[in-house]
Amino acid sequence: MNILVTGGAGYIGSHVLKALLKEGHQVVTFDNLQKGHREAVIGGKFVEGDLSDQKHIENVMAENKIEGVIHLAADSLVGESMENPAKYYRNNFANGINLLEAMVKNDVKNIVFSSTAAVYGEPDQIPIKEKNQTVPTNTYGESKLFFEKALKRYDDIHGINFVSLRYFNAAGADPEGEIGEAHDPETHLIPIVLQTALGIRDKIYIFGDDYPTRDGSCIRDYIHVNDLAAAHVLAVEALGAGKESSIYNLGNGEGYSVKEVIDTVKEVTDRDFEVEVAKRRAGDPAVLIASSDKIQQELNWQPEYPELEKIISTAWQWHKSGGF
Repeated sequence: MNILVTGGAGYIGSHVLKALLKEGHQVVTFDNLQKGHREAVIGGKFVEGDLSDQKHIENVMAENKIEGVIHLAADSLVGESMENPAKYYRNNFANGINLLEAMVKNDVKNIVFSSTAAVYGEPDQIPIKEKNQTVPTNTYGESKLFFEKALKRYDDIHGINFVSLRYFNAAGADPEGEIGEAHDPETHLIPIVLQTALGIRDKIYIFGDDYPTRDGSCIRDYIHVNDLAAAHVLAVEALGAGKESSIYNLGNGEGYSVKEVIDTVKEVTDRDFEVEVAKRRAGDPAVLIASSDKIQQELNWQPEYPELEKIISTAWQWHKSGGF
């Protein structure tokens, strides 16, 4: 298939790109490089552009005879979303509408959307299933949920089939060492702890140790980025084969606390470092663990790297090598 990947120069997007290329797809990466890295685009065609420019997207689709879209471009910082909601509604929702309108203009009928567990807010049951209530506790999650609702409308009105992948905490790096996680600023727990192990940071902060969890720190479901990438490939191929629209969770079904992640990093790296407890951050749910039964049953997806130690080990090799 001829596939357009928005945000393909980013952390998850670059791993999706590599997985698509391995399966023989023709890929066009569309990225404004505000957060992504040009060197992370290891193959296919690269176009620098922004989703605010609908005409540019329309032209890229037409010129490359795009048959499917994987949409990952987004702002994704929970804290920032609570301070600057306009940025998140504009980029994650309004610019997403530009993408959908470009698809309508070019008669592109298939899209895989990079959604998030943040759409659930404080879950009413664990593990979280796709039918759980969606009451986001932050603007980031709400902006993603708004776009999911738009996808449903565009499906009903324009016949655009979609798969929305609500994933939990992406982590790890390409086991072959070509690409990995490199954000500036870095906000994800595992790379921050690894940077502390490398001496780049003086200490690691635990934001709240008084949550109603087994050790007081937040619990999250960590999924290897390669397993996420594989799910995107399965989803876009299924849509190309005529699959109807659907929503899937992506996670391991296992939850690890912030303290457990820190302890595992210390074990994997064989390094000690300072840990300090700080106050809670606004909008952080206590526990987020996914049920991925639906995508396993319907798309035959299986995580290849479910163990936290393996996830952290691949990330450690990437960070230790110096990254990009």
